[in-house]
This record gives sequence, C-alpha cells and structure tokens, in this order.
Amino acid sequence: MRFIVYGVGAVGGVVATALARSGQEVLGIARGAQLEAIRANGLRLKTPEIDETHSLDCVGSPAEIAFGPEDAILMCMKTQHAEAALDALVAAGVRDQPIFCLQNGVENERRALRRFANVHGVTVLLPATFLEPGKVVCHARPRFGIFDVGRYPGGTDAADEAFCAAMTRANFAAYPQPEVMRSKYGKLLMNLGNIVIASLGPGVEDDGLRDRLKAEAQAVLSAAGIGVDDVGRDDPRRAEHLEVTDVPGEPPLGGSTAQSLQRGTGSVETDFLNGEIVLLGRLHGIPTPANAAMLHLAARMLRESLKPGDLTAPDLLALID
Repeated sequence: MRFIVYGVGAVGGVVATALARSGQEVLGIARGAQLEAIRANGLRLKTPEIDETHSLDCVGSPAEIAFGPEDAILMCMKTQHAEAALDALVAAGVRDQPIFCLQNGVENERRALRRFANVHGVTVLLPATFLEPGKVVCHARPRFGIFDVGRYPGGTDAADEAFCAAMTRANFAAYPQPEVMRSKYGKLLMNLGNIVIASLGPGVEDDGLRDRLKAEAQAVLSAAGIGVDDVGRDDPRRAEHLEVTDVPGEPPLGGSTAQSLQRGTGSVETDFLNGEIVLLGRLHGIPTPANAAMLHLAARMLRESLKPGDLTAPDLLALID
C-alpha cells in the first residue's frame, strides 16, 4: 500500500514523516512554502523524544500523480479546503482507491461519498503543531497518536485493517472501529473549544464557556439521535499510548484553529465544528446560542486579523445572546 498524504500540515506532516521513518511508501501533496521546504530539505519531525529530518517525495497537485490500485489517499487538509481537494482527485482520475478522512468534524466523509464509493472515517487524536515550513511537532509519547478507523457510513474492511497495521508500524495506536462516526462525534465535542483557545490563548481560564458549548452540543446530538463515544481524557487508551507533553525548544501546544490564525492562512474550520452543532440545532429545534456566537467570533478574528490572546473570556461571553 502506498500512502498519498494530501495536505502535509500538522496532522499530515506527522503522519507522512512517521510512515517514511518506518520504511513505508509515502507521497505527499503540499503547496506553497511547505512544498518548497520539503523538496529542498525534507521534513523535520520533533517530539518529546525525537528530532529527525526525513526526505519525503512530495508534489503540488494530484494531477502530478499516476494513481494505482494499491494507493490509499489520506485527506489531511482542513474541511474548508476539502471540496477543492476532492474535485482535484476526481480530475486526476481517482475512482476506486480508499479515501481516508483524517479531519476534524463530521462533514468530510459525507462530501467524499458523493464522489467516491470507498470512503473511510478516521478519528485523529494527535496533538501536533505546524507553524513553520519544513517542520512539524508532535507533543505526544510513547505513541505519536491514536486513530479509530472504519468505513463510512459503517463497518470495516481489509483497507481499514491494512491502514491500522501500517499506522501501528509507524508508531501510532490504530483501531478498526465499525461505528467510527460515533468516535468522530466524540472528537467533535472536544474540538468545539478550538475557537475559544484561538481567542484566549492556551491555558487561559474561559469562565465555563467550553462547558457551555459542549452542553449545547450534547443536547443537540441527543435530539438528533446521534450516538457518541467518549474519546476525551477518560478514554483508557490515552493512559497507555498518549501522554501529551511539551517538546524541548517548542511553544506549548495550541489548537488547530489557533495555528491557522498564527500562520495567517485566511480561514479556520469553525464553520464545520461549532457550525455543525448550530446546523443540527436549527434542524431539530434546539437553541445553540453559544456555538452560534463562536461562528461570528471566528469571522471577526479573521476580519480583524486577531491572534490568540487578543480577547478575554468576558469578551467572548458578551457575544452570546
């Protein structure tokens, strides 16, 4: 199996480098300064215990790849960029290869299934940072991360087993999960606080706002009849595989939304995190004022070029109707 890692950012960069260092065949798809840095010097991976640079074959577009039946495509870009990426895969002739969605939220699998029959969800528990071209940081040990993997909308197959075997070899803990979307909804509950961290900065008291976001989401998911698996701090697999800790010489771990703002990417994924709860709430008649306020907050932060730490908890609470 050759792994096509589409989007070599925080998650994709750690996955691609981990696969390469374990001797497996991997090809990245990146863009801009990240593509240039990888082509020039390889990709540097830092963890609490590792500081290594590995060469990595990388292209700028799916159009540059001759896809074969043994390829597995790993979607690692943020959801706001997934539509264009899926279009590019169709244009490149991809058809039957397994598409693995290693992305936050629950929208990516549904979008992919419109175009491809062989779609798989992946819940990603991987505390990673990408702030400068050519380097990714993983804040975890002894494993780099934990994955739940299954076909969308349900079941598992040989591709999931092969994915898990390859990821285990690459120092992840990977589990076939026939109801993988239950796990992904559990991760969604965790990601609702990403915009809060992006506003206040890591480790800043939020005056109960994240708890409020989660409570709204739990009410909405219950009304919608959506099952959820807890993949948070109480997940027993974390104690065995995933100690989140600082990396020497690197800033503390921040959320993926904060990283997007710090890098000035011009977009964040809030519409597909808190926005998913707002959408379901409107469909099922459940008020979600706190999550709706986070959508307006994200738009404001982009509009005003705000950075983590520019706002306070009272600023955020004042936005809620």
